[in-house]
Amino acid sequence: MRAFFREKGLGILVCLALALPAWWVGKMVPIMSGPVVAIVAGMLVGMVWKDKGAASAGIRFTGKKVLQWAVVLLGFGLNLSVVLQTGRQSLPIILATISVALGLAWLLRRLLKMEANLSTLVGVGSAICGGSAIAATAPVIDAKEEEVAQAISVIFFFNVLAALLFPALGRAIGFAADTGEAFGLFAGTAVNDTSSVTAAASAWDSMWKLGSATLDKAVTVKLTRTLFILPITLGLALLRAGKQKGQADTRFRLTQVFPTFILYFILASLLTTLAGQLGVDAAIFQPLKELSKFLIVMAMAAIGLNTDIIKLLKTGGKPLLLGACCWIGITLTSLALQKWMGIF
Repeated sequence: MRAFFREKGLGILVCLALALPAWWVGKMVPIMSGPVVAIVAGMLVGMVWKDKGAASAGIRFTGKKVLQWAVVLLGFGLNLSVVLQTGRQSLPIILATISVALGLAWLLRRLLKMEANLSTLVGVGSAICGGSAIAATAPVIDAKEEEVAQAISVIFFFNVLAALLFPALGRAIGFAADTGEAFGLFAGTAVNDTSSVTAAASAWDSMWKLGSATLDKAVTVKLTRTLFILPITLGLALLRAGKQKGQADTRFRLTQVFPTFILYFILASLLTTLAGQLGVDAAIFQPLKELSKFLIVMAMAAIGLNTDIIKLLKTGGKPLLLGACCWIGITLTSLALQKWMGIF
């Protein structure tokens, strides 16, 4: 243990120091995502702190292993029985929006000649749940820190736009003002990150004095989307396994690429579900959910510290275009299906 802290302690403490104010900003200003604040702060510090010396090992550890721990703890926010109950109505829309986002990401990667990992991260982040999906996917595809930073930045940009524009859009296209059902479903399926889903749904509740009806609906739908982290990451692991096997490596084993932390994520979800079935108050898992979010902020600070912000800005055009297409595609798909299903 002493050797661990001697080797990695300094880097972990630096990431913690950056994460604490970023976490606070995210809490005080919900539209400002804590992970984004952390990653920007890390990049700014990294511009002047080139030689990280003894802190390097701890920063790398935080950006990889701590990120995986955070994903595992995300499982304690998923009661599968609640998710499945809500999924009866939202599942067709969720499946359609995920398919559209991933399809657009695959097509535009070829048309724009983008890096496969970056387009995958933007597509998965758009399709499922923003930063959490990117955090879960990055270790599976062995994404570079610059790619993670770029994907997070793109998703954040369109999250902010959605949080600001969607309440006015919902009013303009005629969502019912006496219930939060339709707009909650729209926000839960068309907005990426939980913080922006919360901001958009809360704004609708405030506009029409609906208490927390819209927010409750939107967050539950969002949890249903989060569940798709599992098949997506496992599918990507299998694809990577197939590519490695095709390289005629006779020593290849699936365990080399299987994301074991996703297995722990599943176990955490099952434990949460079982506890709910036994009547245990879901609030008991709240500290673990909060710890998960904070560890993601720490990991993003580490990724920011190891990211070249100048290079990031120079190569930002194509990822932004990809993110815009995914965002517009998801929005239009969600609205079209709700209209077709008679929800609004």
